[in-house]
Amino acid sequence: MTIPFDAGPAGLAQRFEEQRPRLRGVAYRMLGSLSEADDAVQDAWMRASRADATVVDNPAGWLTTIVARVCLNRLRTRRRRPEESLEAHIPDAIVRAEGSTGPEDAALLGDAVGLALMIVLETLSPAERLAFVLHDLFDLPFAEIARIVDRTPVATRQLASRARRRIRGATRSSPQVDVGRQRLVVDAFFRAAQAGEFEALVSVLDPEVVLRSDFGARRPADSGIVRGLEAVARRARGLPNAVIHPVLVNGTAGAFITLRGRPFALMAFTVAADRIVAIEAIADPRRLDELTAGLGLA
Repeated sequence: MTIPFDAGPAGLAQRFEEQRPRLRGVAYRMLGSLSEADDAVQDAWMRASRADATVVDNPAGWLTTIVARVCLNRLRTRRRRPEESLEAHIPDAIVRAEGSTGPEDAALLGDAVGLALMIVLETLSPAERLAFVLHDLFDLPFAEIARIVDRTPVATRQLASRARRRIRGATRSSPQVDVGRQRLVVDAFFRAAQAGEFEALVSVLDPEVVLRSDFGARRPADSGIVRGLEAVARRARGLPNAVIHPVLVNGTAGAFITLRGRPFALMAFTVAADRIVAIEAIADPRRLDELTAGLGLA
């Protein structure tokens, strides 16, 4: 077999670093946590560095398979822990100042990885999530995925199909992809919210809008889901002294909100047909500090 790369320690390390953004993207979509994704990638490197790479003819696929196995094991372990309510849990967000995303973000953000999709991925079984992520988002063939989940290719295809149906069922309309148009709607939302203009708020919300708030372990009673146009509009009014910092959240228009110079919430929006169909608000102080570190906003 012709070895397509230097399989020695230095060559393997170089190839791994070249693949690291893609591997982190796989791990993030699988785990919904940036810190866990980094841990999974590091774990994958430890496994790869101990393996015999001289028999590998597709290093990118081989490394992807390793990190996928690590993530699958982590998901299965997570499922075996005492049940925690996922009702209001929001996966980690990728937060950037507007206009600051570059090539290094491409693998991590990719296509269709908004927080709304990440929340649906949390509801899938570990095997369904892996099949969908690897095939639909990273184009791995079912034959390769089947070896990871220990199923036949046909059964693996069915896993991805079930995941796809659940995702479609949870997505009522196609999100708007033009960030400029998203921003116009989000700005109108905040103008109405801060002015307390109920009718103006209603005009930018979808009739079946969903607001999910995650205040973390210290304030579980404040976390939860609010559904419906009027209920969300009533919840959104107020905070006249808040400072709204426009940011990109997973590549879409969002906002980092501060009160009296202190972080208050990170908000992500899903916009479809010029109406807000979903809002995710992370207000856990610990997570806010981690997710917005480096923005320099206060």
